[in-house]
Amino acid sequence: MPHILQPKHSKLNVKEAEEILGGLNVSKSQLPKILSNDPSLPEGCQVGEIIKIERKTDDGEVFYYRVVV
Repeated sequence: MPHILQPKHSKLNVKEAEEILGGLNVSKSQLPKILSNDPSLPEGCQVGEIIKIERKTDDGEVFYYRVVV
């Protein structure tokens, strides 16, 4: 169970990942990296998958994307 202060991490499916990469006009190699042994990753994450990190701010939500290495 994640800590209450830890932002939500979720794994994107292939279609969502393609939409994000196309919308941001970047390739997977241009995304920031997150290690596959990071304790915040959801179970079953594989190298090469894209993770969405959701952080709540005073202005709403902010999304960050990382590729698992």
